[in-house]
Amino acid sequence: MTGSVLPGLVEMAMIDGPKEVYFEFTAIGTSVKVVAIDALTGTEVSVIGPANAAQSDLERLALQKLRARMARESST
Repeated sequence: MTGSVLPGLVEMAMIDGPKEVYFEFTAIGTSVKVVAIDALTGTEVSVIGPANAAQSDLERLALQKLRARMARESST
């Protein structure tokens, strides 16, 4: 199975002040893989959801996972 990055769907969002988060969407069959990357630390997480899910829902899910990962890493 091959995946391809959907053109034009790499985006930035501002969270908690000046942090930048990049989102990358890759179609994989009937699913889409969303990678959220913190621009300052390079920390990244990924989620997979149905290709017909709303982009905003997938971004929100990936962002929540990224925030949880960063909170966990900062507490250790």
